[in-house]
Amino acid sequence: MKAAQHYINGEWVSGEGVLSQSTNPADGSVVGHYHPGSAALVTQAANVARATFFNTPWAASPRLRAAALFEFADRLEAARDEIVELIIAENGKLRAEAIGETMGAISEARYYGGLARTVLGRTLETAPGNFSLMHREPAGVAGIIVPWNAPVTLLVRSLAPALAAGCTCVIKPADQTPLVHARVMACLADCPSLDPGVVNSINENGSEVGQAMVASPDIDVISFTGSSKTGKLIMAGAAPTLKRVSLELGGKAPSVIFSDADLDLAVHELTHGALVMAGQICVAAARFLVHKSIQKEFEERIIAAFKSVKVGRGGDPASQMGSLIDVANQKRLMNLIEQAGDEGEILLKGEPLASGAFLTPTLFRIDDIHSELVQEELFGPIVSVETFESEMEAIMKANATVYGLAASVFTKDLNCAMRVSRAIRSGTVWLNSHTRLFAEGETGGFGQSGLGRLHGVEGLNDFLETKHVYLEAGTV
Repeated sequence: MKAAQHYINGEWVSGEGVLSQSTNPADGSVVGHYHPGSAALVTQAANVARATFFNTPWAASPRLRAAALFEFADRLEAARDEIVELIIAENGKLRAEAIGETMGAISEARYYGGLARTVLGRTLETAPGNFSLMHREPAGVAGIIVPWNAPVTLLVRSLAPALAAGCTCVIKPADQTPLVHARVMACLADCPSLDPGVVNSINENGSEVGQAMVASPDIDVISFTGSSKTGKLIMAGAAPTLKRVSLELGGKAPSVIFSDADLDLAVHELTHGALVMAGQICVAAARFLVHKSIQKEFEERIIAAFKSVKVGRGGDPASQMGSLIDVANQKRLMNLIEQAGDEGEILLKGEPLASGAFLTPTLFRIDDIHSELVQEELFGPIVSVETFESEMEAIMKANATVYGLAASVFTKDLNCAMRVSRAIRSGTVWLNSHTRLFAEGETGGFGQSGLGRLHGVEGLNDFLETKHVYLEAGTV
């Protein structure tokens, strides 16, 4: 397989340094190689993106942008099987998850292809003959920093609205998934309506490329998906140039299970909601808040469900949960499991498999909501079980962390569901379900889970500026 290159001004560019390798987390084998980037390449790409923004029709051509996004979706669909295999190899997730991710990206590109032609402003007459014209214009050059856990969907989730808005882009993929990213970039490179320089991509080299993008005076917006810790560093790095930041950050999703909940449904939804992508997703169900009266029955059922999950290679049809991203994270999570045993009670202890970055699911009971095991995002197949006795206590515990990205509520009482969903400080609250994500529905966080929204109509906002043009009749 050819080493993954950078993509600048419509051309594939090789780096000057030693090639880096991409490995399969399921067995440690080498999947392929990539050219690491540099700050100098970021400067080059940002200059190209800025010149393209100001000197080509792209920013003022909504039909051209729509055509490019539809072409992109078609090419992603044609390459779907190849992209899926690369996701499995580089990320370790299940085939079904890789297919879902790729199809989600295709849907996202088509959705924003439609919105590209309906970016609307407004007009008002403040006094007789005095007109205010509110134009919605592209913000400029968007820098997109992509995480490893969903390298296709989470790229297109930012890229599609940026392109629909009329921005030009510089992208940095995660260094764990450069090959799948290069395949997606090849789909973009094959779009005839996409002018050279509209989309540029530089592979990471440690943290050099990301830092250079955040500091660049030629990049106007940073769209980042990742940890809250890194999001804070990005905000600080963006401050000297006062660039806009769109951040979808960490989560610690609580799932509130009331005494009247359908436990068969709750266990089914939360087994998938907690263990999808081996728990390496910011909206994964991370805390089970269970009414005290059903604690024993719920624990018995969820333990049995977690135990039955077959952990294995993503390409194995029998696997129900894939690998972690690497052995370093496996070791980190195993240390957290030991800590959970010290601070709480282990209900089901996760264990590594004989080889690869695998870890079976863990459940632990804990009462101390101030524990870092409750407060911090663990990002793996480890879930706490906590109890409550009243609706007020459930809301208090659901809101007890600094995060507010996603939550779920399980009850047959619609009035209770609506009260609690409104009281939980979270960007998304699912009722009697968990982990429903689609292009039309906005996602984003409260608190330290981020700034701005992605998906949906509001996903355009982070890539648009509002310009007020004022006219007095008779003066022109």
